[in-house]
Amino acid sequence: MSYEHVIVEADGGSRGNPGPAGFGAVVFDAGHVAVLAERRESLGIATNNVAEYRGLIAGLEAAAELGARTVDVRMDSKLVVEQMSGRWKVKHAAMIPLADRARRLVADFDRVSFTWIPRAQNSHADRLANEAMDDAALVGEVRAAREAETATVEEQSTRSAAPSWIDEARAAQVDPANTEAVSAGPGWTGALGRPTRLLLLRHGQTELSLERRYSGRGNPPLTRLGREQATRAAKMLAAKGDIAAILSSPLGRARETAEAAGAALNLPVRTHDGLIETDFGAWEGLTFLEAAQHDPELHARWLGDPSVAAPGGESFDEVRERIEAVRRDLVALYPGQNVLVVSHVTPIKTLVQLALGVGPSLLYRLHLDLASLCIAEFYPDGGSSVRLVNDTSYLS
Repeated sequence: MSYEHVIVEADGGSRGNPGPAGFGAVVFDAGHVAVLAERRESLGIATNNVAEYRGLIAGLEAAAELGARTVDVRMDSKLVVEQMSGRWKVKHAAMIPLADRARRLVADFDRVSFTWIPRAQNSHADRLANEAMDDAALVGEVRAAREAETATVEEQSTRSAAPSWIDEARAAQVDPANTEAVSAGPGWTGALGRPTRLLLLRHGQTELSLERRYSGRGNPPLTRLGREQATRAAKMLAAKGDIAAILSSPLGRARETAEAAGAALNLPVRTHDGLIETDFGAWEGLTFLEAAQHDPELHARWLGDPSVAAPGGESFDEVRERIEAVRRDLVALYPGQNVLVVSHVTPIKTLVQLALGVGPSLLYRLHLDLASLCIAEFYPDGGSSVRLVNDTSYLS
């Protein structure tokens, strides 16, 4: 569903300024009654103003995904409102790329207004920002525990790994004098810092995928070809190297694919429940045609509306919500590192969708082959890029 006119309220904060930071953003309908979208994210260590700009950017992106053409932005940050209204200059170096990114988003709408409101009137976004800051503190504790647990394994992996994953921008980081290359992402994006690079590997073939049946929470094993696909993908990944961690869906077909990579890379495989496939409910095990015949009206709506779920199942909007949480976890826990994520069609498409900053139409138009690889990058300043989609060259 598209909403022509929406209200965006955003906030950000830092406990320490700089300190553990996070932002929150909420999109309301034009009557300020219905909540259309929420966004929140922990940012690690950052300042209040960085967090506030990140909240604004997240709110504008959510409004764009809803198809809005006019947006009323309401924030309790005088600085952001005045700078985005053009009355104050952006002087701080950390703010300039964020303000530029926000302006590029604004330019895509027909009209965007900025209004300062008292903090008491921004309570919804403030609550989301505080929840994100709570997450930031927890992420710090988890990261410290993870680093203590895996330091030896990752050091051995790094020593033995070829630097093939490192593209021109990462390779330039070897030279400490080349500070511009260290901090810059792809030139056309304006993203800054080292990205967390997610190598998104779909599991190998199963009997259900061979027959093109909906395969969600069921647990069919890999076929012989599926195991061969997993082995070929693992050999390719081992040859590339420079992978810090492996995360897998808890379902067997993904875990089996991930374990092959873990053995080749000498890395443990950790499961993340958020990477599980969509729950297709009553359509589990059915073909596309069978599901359409079973629930013709619902199936037709499901194909074009991500808020619609299969009978007894899960909507793509719900999938996106948990995948956004996965992305936040991985970016916070593995800053500037390469992480292999072994999952399923919908979670991988959703991570690509988040990296591209596009709407849900991508879910219906992007094809992903079995055991294919995509690469998405997420930068510490909130930027993102997609490096690769549906690569299967190593399977032939």
